[in-house]
Amino acid sequence: MMVENEILYTASSKISGIQFNAFSSQIGIRYLFLNKKDFALNNAIVTKLYPDDPYMFNIFKQLTEYFDHSRQKFTVPLDIHGTKFQMKVWQQLIQIPYGATISYQRLAENIGDTKAVRAVGKANGSNPVSIIIPCHRVINSNGKLGGYSGGLDVKEKLLELEGGLSLELFEK
Repeated sequence: MMVENEILYTASSKISGIQFNAFSSQIGIRYLFLNKKDFALNNAIVTKLYPDDPYMFNIFKQLTEYFDHSRQKFTVPLDIHGTKFQMKVWQQLIQIPYGATISYQRLAENIGDTKAVRAVGKANGSNPVSIIIPCHRVINSNGKLGGYSGGLDVKEKLLELEGGLSLELFEK
């Protein structure tokens, strides 16, 4: 959904052992990659900025506050693009409270389509701004972590940070 020769901005910062690469437009944060060394944005003109540049919308400051336990909700403006279905799923993800987890099945129920569990999982995995839209708070119905684009070790770390990691995850 990228416009031909669209101008985007990027900056990177390592916070709490995680390498973050943020991309933004003049409107808001478009992508937030965690620990990814290879990523390509086709058809974009990308300008590298310092992490504290105004076009980074304080994303790195808010991430630092999140990892310092002084922020539970992000207020950076977003400029994300997706299908109507993805946007519906991502909107539901934002509703999951800090420190809570829900299952993919419950997420499908919340969007009104109990049969869309796999589609919900795929939309969850396509989230362009992990952590800001808290897809890490979605786990399997059996209590297992499931997948995470930033890696299961990062998902586990985020859930531990928020206090949402249940001991059930380690049984069996």
